[in-house]
This record gives sequence, structure tokens and C-alpha cells, in this order.
Amino acid sequence: MRVALITYSTKPRGGVVHTLALAEALADAGADVTVWSLARGSDSGFFRRVDPRVRLRLVEFATIPDETVTDRIVRSIETMRRAFDRQHYDIVHAQDCISANAVGPCIRTVHHLDEFTTPVLAECHEKAIVDPYARICVSRAVADEIVDGWDLHPTVIPNGVAAQRFNDAADDTPDAIAARERWRSQLGPYVLAVGGIEPRKGSIDLLDAYALFQTTHPGLSLVFAGGETLFDYRDYRAEFDRRRGELDVTPTVLGTVDDDDLPALVAASDVFAFPSTKEGFGLAAMEALAAGRPVVTRDLPVLREVFGDSVSYAADVPQLADALADALTVDADRVASGRRLAESMTWAAAARAHLRFYADHPMAIR
Repeated sequence: MRVALITYSTKPRGGVVHTLALAEALADAGADVTVWSLARGSDSGFFRRVDPRVRLRLVEFATIPDETVTDRIVRSIETMRRAFDRQHYDIVHAQDCISANAVGPCIRTVHHLDEFTTPVLAECHEKAIVDPYARICVSRAVADEIVDGWDLHPTVIPNGVAAQRFNDAADDTPDAIAARERWRSQLGPYVLAVGGIEPRKGSIDLLDAYALFQTTHPGLSLVFAGGETLFDYRDYRAEFDRRRGELDVTPTVLGTVDDDDLPALVAASDVFAFPSTKEGFGLAAMEALAAGRPVVTRDLPVLREVFGDSVSYAADVPQLADALADALTVDADRVASGRRLAESMTWAAAARAHLRFYADHPMAIR
């Protein structure tokens, strides 16, 4: 089976992580897989090495200074549309709104639903839900949103997790210990959030919660990692900085962390904070469970569905502060439960489910 997976970026965002891991698992299962992506700016490849059995087709996408988000997304769609050639594939599988608008008839994975106020972007979002001939979601909660909003019925195929990679980072081997100590020597004890500073990640709520938490636990710093995105969050970042000054809190903002260094960064944290206001699955939090870290998440139905009792939940800022403090007392049973959950979510199982789905949903138009 010849499969094209299409994503919008080479950066380490959740949907891109998913695309590459799924592509490699499909290749392991015997599929002939090509990943298409826009190569933004000076990108010459993905954020990590990709198994050479997976073909890569990167479409050059130049940076235009001061381009609006709307114009950038419209240009992204048009650029991929001009470059993509579907005739070589049995299955065309788009992983995001941009890709689904660009490639024509396709299968679409809806990781989560966005909300746009710009008419052009709202139309792109709508078409990317309605136009694909078949749909996959990574959680039942997101699938139910699509049922409620469009009376369409996606198939749920949960994410996989590279659990062993994060489990190894928490091991007692000399290399693993040294990698964690490098982060601890740089950051001290810390609360970690991965995903950058943006509204959907609840970054300002975490900042407010940390300010409360710090009054009783002054020895722990707050660290943000990640953050590559197409969207313009300058206003939110300005509000984040204003609030940081008001609270007299100084978080460490690492930006994008090299993929090889990320597991140790996660494994060395004291608590992993995941206060997202909207998620489709919560892959970063699942990786933290694989590393044996206590995880505190926003109390969302999708996260209740995915994580069950393996994490702590918080509905607001005071609860988030309390949950961070409580998580410092390690619950060995919860840690073990979280690791078992992460280890049960394999990419091999996800690939098998995708291949069954592909066989049941062949491309009707070539």
C-alpha cells in the first residue's frame, strides 16, 4: 500500500510528531510511506532524523516578512496544492487543516478543533472537516465534537507514544543520570511545561498558579519548552510578560529543545504541568508519564478520557497551584500506573489500526 501523509511543518508540534511516528510505524508494518511537508524558511529537514524507509518530500516555503497569519495560511495551502502529486498513492492522509485544504480528496486526522474569527480561516477550518471522504480522531471526545457539530462520525485511533525513549531517560544508567544532571545543573529543581507560550496551552494560568505555588515551594523554578507555531501570539506573549512582571516571577523560557535532549529534560523535572485549555490527546503529558513524572493537567473531558486516574486534574488557577504542590509527594502507585498506560499506547498498534482503516476506506478519486 502506497501512503502519503501530509503535514504543514517540519517543526516539533504535536501533529508533526504524530505524523513522523505514524509514518515510521506504517513502514515497519510494510507500507510504502511518503511524508509531505512544507519546509518553512531555511528548513532543510524535519526536527529529528526520520527512518530512511520513509520517503520525504519537502516543499520549499519562503518567509515573507510581516505577512499576516491569514495570508501565510492561504499561501501554505496554495503552495502545497501546486506541489502535491496524488497519482502515486493509494491513500492520501492529511494531518491538519492546511494539508486537508491542499490535497483534494483525502482521509483527515482531526487532532483537535480550532476556533477562528477570520472568515477565510473559518472557511478553511470548515472545509477541512467536511470535505475529506473519511475522518480519524485521536480521542473519543474530539470525535464527539465532530458528531455534535457536523453529524459526521470519525473513527477513533489513539496516538502512540515513544514510551521506551522517555522511560530510558529516567533510568539509573550513567548516561541517563548524566543527561538529567545537565538539566538540573542548569535549571535547578523545576516544574516543566512543554508546548510554548500560547493561549491554548494555558501558559498565563500556569504562571499565575506558579506564583501561588512558589509561596510555599520557593525552591522550584518554572520552565517552558517548545513553541514553534504558525500563529501570531505576540499579544498573548506581551500579556504573559506583563503578568510575569506584575507577579515578580521569572520563568525560564527555553524555546525549542533538540529532540535528543527532550526526554532528559522531561525526566529531570519535579512535576510536569499540562494546563491546556484544548487538546486532542495530550501526547507531551503521556511522554512525561513514560518518564515516571507526576503530571498535573487541566480538568478536560478529553484528558479524563485519555489519562484516567494516572494524573492530577485542576479546573482553575488555585486548584492548579494546589495540585502542583501535592504532586511533589510522589505516589509510587500512580507513577507505575502512568508508566503502564504510556507503554500500552504503541505506535505499532496505531499503525495496524490505520492500515485496517485504509483498507476499509480506499481513495475513491485518483
